[in-house]
Amino acid sequence: MVRPWRVAIVGGGITGLAAAVRLRDRAGEGTEITVYEQSGRLGGKLFTGELAGGPVEFGAESFLMRDPAGGESAAVTLARRLGLDASIVHPTVGQAALLVDGTLRQVPGGTLVGVPGDLDKVATVAPPAADADRDAGHPLLADGEDTSVGELVRKRLGDAVVDRLVDPMLGGVYAGRADDLSLVTTMPALARAARTEHTLVGAVRAAQAAAPRAPGAPVFGTLAGGLSTLVEAAATASGATIRRGAAVRELRRTPSGWRLTVGPTRDAEHVEADAVLLAVPARPAGRLLAAAAPEVAETVGALDYASVALITLALPGPALPELSGFLVPAGEGLTIKASTFFTTKWGHLRRPDGLALVRASVGRYGDETSLQLTDDDLADTVHRELSAVLGAPLPAPVARHVQRWGGALPQYTPGHTARVAAVRTALRAACPTLAVAGAGYDGVGIPVCVRSGETAAEEIITALEGSAA
Repeated sequence: MVRPWRVAIVGGGITGLAAAVRLRDRAGEGTEITVYEQSGRLGGKLFTGELAGGPVEFGAESFLMRDPAGGESAAVTLARRLGLDASIVHPTVGQAALLVDGTLRQVPGGTLVGVPGDLDKVATVAPPAADADRDAGHPLLADGEDTSVGELVRKRLGDAVVDRLVDPMLGGVYAGRADDLSLVTTMPALARAARTEHTLVGAVRAAQAAAPRAPGAPVFGTLAGGLSTLVEAAATASGATIRRGAAVRELRRTPSGWRLTVGPTRDAEHVEADAVLLAVPARPAGRLLAAAAPEVAETVGALDYASVALITLALPGPALPELSGFLVPAGEGLTIKASTFFTTKWGHLRRPDGLALVRASVGRYGDETSLQLTDDDLADTVHRELSAVLGAPLPAPVARHVQRWGGALPQYTPGHTARVAAVRTALRAACPTLAVAGAGYDGVGIPVCVRSGETAAEEIITALEGSAA
């Protein structure tokens, strides 16, 4: 009789849980799946909490509804698999603003993460360079080439478009700088179009045309019960053994598979597994790979991260503008880099007591001094800056919450995608029953993390089936 496969998943965020669900659906009957989560809580940066008697997201707040390549996103597909698709809700207010010269202005339409497909539409907010985007008779990017988003956009459209549009957009998503972030990794559709198009505006339009969206179709969604319901449902559907407070300290090969060292040094536990999926940030993954796959450990562990803090205020009935929120260019000199008006943006969060929930994001890569403030000082600073942006003193909050996410957001420098491909090629050759997955490799956002976990699970299944043949 063949023994059932034993698969260990290190990391209980949405990547690891999506992988566990895929393994349960596709792996052989009786497959033993164990998820090891160092903290006492599953979900990673999906964290629905409570403030002033109502639910609020203390981490990620939404997911893309469609995949950039077309079709529904992996997050929507997972929600459907878990029976949660009826709980998907969409923003009731979708228009965001930019803070430009101290004034809120609507984000211009027709842009792709701030890169314009129509220069006239952005001229009043971020005037393009006078000689912008001339056709030089060849594609913007050569095959296999990568560059930073900022370098390409500055060269083609000038500084104002980067500093006032692209940088705050990328800062809101990655807490990073356009001049440092890889085009291929952060904007893959634009990078593909840039290999054939001769102008940046043309590349934006080609990328948008390649993934058309039906008029009026929602871009973002979330779950009415909170994103933690996705976490809980995935953990249940996976049928996995969930071990919270279980830190995996070491990973080593054995003649038949893998040995994990779990728990404190003085009371360590050794666990055997046929396959291991690392769904943790790149730095701890790099430490585990030092003994398991030293040929890739240094590359994996070298990825840098930005830390952020999310400050949520419950305010007694201020008159907020009909905006989903606003983004702040670095040049505006504020601590806040982005803000979301939760109870304006999301109808299901509106409260009968009239409280308004406002969240601000603080912290940019390379400029994280604001994160050294105490929680009280951070909340006071956010309250003061929000009042200044909105042009009137906001009422004192009845409750507030500061959520710090240390090392939260990967910083993808040019060449990142090629480095990850090389890591995975080396792993498949040397140890095919070991896989890595998550934001550190494939990009941020719930759909990307779900797809990354599912893809890694499929690779492990293929490897286990091959070893059993």
